[in-house]
Amino acid sequence: MSNDQLRFDGKVVIVTGAGGGLGKCYALSFAERGAKVVVNDLGGSMSGGDGKSTKAADVVVEEIRAKNGIAVPNYDSVEDAEKIIQTAIDNFGRIDILVNNAGILRDRSFLKTTDLDWDLIHRIHLRASFLLTRAAWPHMQKNKFGRVIMTSSGAGIYGNFGQANYSAAKLGLLGLSNTLSIEGQKYNIKCNTIAPVAKSRLTETVMPEEILNVLKPEFVSPLVLYLCHENTNETGSLFEVGGGWVGKLRWQKSSGAVVRNGDLMTPEDVRDNWTKITSFDVPLYHTAIAESTNFCLNASENASSETPSSATSDDTKFKYDFKDVILYALSLGVSTSNEKSLKFLYENHEDFSVLPSYGVIPAFGILFNALSSLKLPNNLTIDPAKILHGEHYLELAKPLSTSGSLTIKPKLVDVLDKGSGALLIINIELLDEKNELVALNQFVTFSVGSGNFGGKRDSDKLVKVTSKKFDRKADRVVEEKTTVDQAALYRLNGDLNPLHIDPSFSAILGFNKPILHGLCSFGFAVKHIIQTYCDNDVKLFKSVKVRFSKPVLPGQTIQTNMWLEKEEKKVYFECRVVEDQTVVISGAYVQLHDVKLAGEDKKPVETEVSKPAVDFACDKIFSEISNKLSQSPEISKSINAVYMFRVTKGDLTKVYLVDLKKNKLTNHSDKEEIKAECTITISDDDFIGLATGKSNPQQMFMKGKLKVKGNIMLAQKLEKLFKTNAKL
Repeated sequence: MSNDQLRFDGKVVIVTGAGGGLGKCYALSFAERGAKVVVNDLGGSMSGGDGKSTKAADVVVEEIRAKNGIAVPNYDSVEDAEKIIQTAIDNFGRIDILVNNAGILRDRSFLKTTDLDWDLIHRIHLRASFLLTRAAWPHMQKNKFGRVIMTSSGAGIYGNFGQANYSAAKLGLLGLSNTLSIEGQKYNIKCNTIAPVAKSRLTETVMPEEILNVLKPEFVSPLVLYLCHENTNETGSLFEVGGGWVGKLRWQKSSGAVVRNGDLMTPEDVRDNWTKITSFDVPLYHTAIAESTNFCLNASENASSETPSSATSDDTKFKYDFKDVILYALSLGVSTSNEKSLKFLYENHEDFSVLPSYGVIPAFGILFNALSSLKLPNNLTIDPAKILHGEHYLELAKPLSTSGSLTIKPKLVDVLDKGSGALLIINIELLDEKNELVALNQFVTFSVGSGNFGGKRDSDKLVKVTSKKFDRKADRVVEEKTTVDQAALYRLNGDLNPLHIDPSFSAILGFNKPILHGLCSFGFAVKHIIQTYCDNDVKLFKSVKVRFSKPVLPGQTIQTNMWLEKEEKKVYFECRVVEDQTVVISGAYVQLHDVKLAGEDKKPVETEVSKPAVDFACDKIFSEISNKLSQSPEISKSINAVYMFRVTKGDLTKVYLVDLKKNKLTNHSDKEEIKAECTITISDDDFIGLATGKSNPQQMFMKGKLKVKGNIMLAQKLEKLFKTNAKL
């Protein structure tokens, strides 16, 4: 006997249908290795319709005892589950292992299958296994130990002619086992399913003798014993076994495709995408309902009406407006209680701005589709449901517009082999309407279980996190408590993963409650740095790099610790949860164009760049106004106010001061300090629309195209100045 032999000393085992075949082999094997065995066998016929005998069980018990083993017989039907379990309790005081092996056959072609044929098969195979396991379960729970084997069949997995009743029951056992493996985890109860091919009463009638001689029960029982040993952690699995061969089965599905178009989906959409739907080029393997459901939800929610299902090969459009960027700011705790934050929440604010971290939103929306259609090395497969967002880099080429349409270009730039998984480096560029780069996102994602494919371990294309450490306390610290509804609000930005709102779903994934999105914590950190070192001036932000360490729970307090290296114009930072000091973001930094501490009057130095002359159509309108004032000075007297018009065209601005107290009109630089009672900001094109009477000023004001600062009532008096040229 080997020193490392798997032993079952002190364990109590029940084997049903143990009077012959596989069951007998199981019982003898367990007893040989020290287990106390309840040998159950009704002694009935193979069809289950008649007969009962004690002989089958008695013979096996005698054989065990003859070898100094410990065993007792039980002659009850498996439908009398409580009696079988009680036999173990009465004789041995406990139950540790249950092998549901008993079975019968009533084969019929489908149309000839009677109600009795169907019901009896389900009662003996599926219902009896349920009854026996339910009766044993409380004892296993109490002992914090249990091993359960369900016996399925190739007929249940693949189907078999004449066995509709048997196939349905046998596959039902797999579903039962899968659920019990989940419910038994906290009690150390493992449940697995086998689909054996071996010589028995049930196979002797359908297999030739020469094959049966190879398929000995002794080539199946070692797997059962291994799965039932106390040191085996395997659970929720399905194995085919026979002739000495053992293999684990798992559900496989194609990568599929999102075929809906917005809120519509037709049979024609399915037809036109059938090749993608049925392609197994990049197969998926999900081991839990949460993974499968999460995958479907992400695929569906991240697919917009404009997003093709193969997002890596086609450019994708992302449209947004002021409502989207305001919602994003609100989801990061930006509040009107801070006057300086109003610029992120009010579309008519003179300096209406977008938080820099909003640059992740368009890119994240396409990431899922990009992952599902990546061109990977030939020997590498990934399951998008097992992807972890490990690191993120965001760089802005220029401040984000408050509305617009972006073209999104994703690209897999490298794949690294990290042993336990594969590291995917995905760059996603955002381009504006002029096809100019707005932002670059680099997603560093970890594909669990996809490693050891022989790939390289490092890349010069990876933007690295910082390893810099400081021996001084943080220069600045910002603490902000999230709300219990923080994740519920943030998910409206597009990440509708139920992990962030559904307690039952998050529990399946091992979390006590829904967690905050990692990119929400990321947004809080960037906001803290923009507030502290940029005085909320988004033009000073260049880039940010972070590593995600742990999740934040909604309601917890995020603490951002910051260290400024002024010469580098770089802020190094980490984020912690105040309640337990868990580090949630590490190795992080923000690169700035310049530093502007809150309250400082000094403005960042700007490099003057010569710009080509641009014609403003409004020049002609203001030229006419100047002439009118010189010809009709009574207009100025009737209004008696000073107005400033800021007219924009692209990134250029012209300033016109209309001083109706002094009856004159002058041009000024946008950088001059000018005092006016009423300031009107409008684009050159919109100004012409008003001047020609084609645009309604009230509607433009409500849409934010016409902005008024100062004494808004004075704007109504301008009708006297424009009445012959416009309705302003």
